[in-house]
Amino acid sequence: MMNHPNTVWCMRFTGTAVIDLVLYCLAAVALLLAFFDRGPAFLRERKGFMVSAAAAAILLHTILVYAAIFLPHGMDLGFFNAAALVGWLVALIAFATLFKPHFDNLGIVLFPLAGVSMLLAELFPRDRLMVIEGDWPLDAHIVLSLIAYSLLAVAAVQALVIAAQEYRLRRRAADGAWSGLPSLQLMEHFLFQLIAAGFVLLTVALIFGLLFVHNLLVQHLTHKTVLSIIAWLVFAALLWGRWQFGWRGRTAIRWTLGGFVVLALAYFGDKLILELILGRHWNLMS
Repeated sequence: MMNHPNTVWCMRFTGTAVIDLVLYCLAAVALLLAFFDRGPAFLRERKGFMVSAAAAAILLHTILVYAAIFLPHGMDLGFFNAAALVGWLVALIAFATLFKPHFDNLGIVLFPLAGVSMLLAELFPRDRLMVIEGDWPLDAHIVLSLIAYSLLAVAAVQALVIAAQEYRLRRRAADGAWSGLPSLQLMEHFLFQLIAAGFVLLTVALIFGLLFVHNLLVQHLTHKTVLSIIAWLVFAALLWGRWQFGWRGRTAIRWTLGGFVVLALAYFGDKLILELILGRHWNLMS
């Protein structure tokens, strides 16, 4: 196993990653208090505090994830670094929802998860280097895949919120803070907007991957490709069912969560087994 040249340097930023997590949590707590209409007024009523805390957290996250991934001799996309990059993208999506009325509550869950992902990347640096020089199709495949995964991850969280909202409605308990959520129709409309955007990007990412990524067996990417295609089929079926039969409610929730689980296995399953369980590390050379 090669020694990670940046391990000691990265560990110096663990304190900064803790600050980053604290800022994310402050933004999430402010959103939570506003959702339940409790806590100090300056946290509940001043959206500027939420936006400022989230923006500062994302800025720190940007600096940390860039320093962890982009090394002089290549990109380090080990398990936790990849998760931190996805966490950064998810945080950006959550930040955008702060300006979308009634949908900003996603940050209650997404912001802390983003902070934890960055802290873990600093605590557990890995050794998976990719040297990519001028290989723009592969770059495009990676970037589009990560954005698609992030959008569909947010869609999975949105599906869980809808599931909780439906449960409370069935029990006639959708009062108090829950009454402040948009109608189920609007919640599902936003869910399918996220799914459609993620599906389009996943489609393009798969096209780039199938056309331009070579040596799939050598790079341990066969099962990743198969699982990604299965996830693509699940989301395609879901969108088709929505268009043809008006799928919604539990059906939409189950298909969304099922597709995301398969996609999560595709993106992180091999990393979890090969890097964390078997302890294998390799370089991908263009």
